[in-house]
Amino acid sequence: MATATGPGRTAAARGTAKVRLDRETIVAAGLELAARTGTTVISVRDLGTRLGADPTAIYRHFRNKEQLMQALLDELNTRAVAAVTADPTEWRDRLRQLASATFDEFAAHPAIAVEAVVLTTHGPGELDAIELMLDAFTRAGLGDDAVVHYYALLASHTLSTAAGIARSRSALPPGDHDASPWFDGPILADPRTHPRTAALALEIAELEDRELFRIGVESVIESAERAASGSGAGSRGAGSGA
Repeated sequence: MATATGPGRTAAARGTAKVRLDRETIVAAGLELAARTGTTVISVRDLGTRLGADPTAIYRHFRNKEQLMQALLDELNTRAVAAVTADPTEWRDRLRQLASATFDEFAAHPAIAVEAVVLTTHGPGELDAIELMLDAFTRAGLGDDAVVHYYALLASHTLSTAAGIARSRSALPPGDHDASPWFDGPILADPRTHPRTAALALEIAELEDRELFRIGVESVIESAERAASGSGAGSRGAGSGA
């Protein structure tokens, strides 16, 4: 008969073992859980099982589920910022790299990504991402009001679009995540009632989600460039550093 201390100890015995938890360990386990194929929701029960601890122990480190998800989301923000390697003077490339890294992190952790549209983390990762975007648009030559406008526009596109794509991709089989159609299934439109939809159905079906995400990012950057060119140097905010 297996003993509680031997290699063959029972599941019940393993479940009663004391496990030392801290915020970092819980967040790391949450990220691993979220990265599992097909995981669209993180439950405290599943997280406790992965940690080999009573799920209620997690609440000694996080007030509630929302605070836990904020910490997980902020870690994705931190990773995305860390992936930005372009020099601060290359403000366009920095914005592109941040958006692309955010997309990749969200695609790899859809159960966390879906929280991006409803949660503000107030954590260091989020603040670093905000600072990066504000600095980039300032370097573009925009005044303070426009800097804030374009930051909000890019952040909204990046977070909401990447989160939506991540959620839709989570249902795909492994190996199908590199490219997936923007429109799910063929468009069955009657040309008598929807002539333009029927005429362009093939083109719509060929749209790919990541390419559309990239085009959105480029549109914001190009719009910021045009706004900066039109405003002139005199409209830049004080201490812009551009």
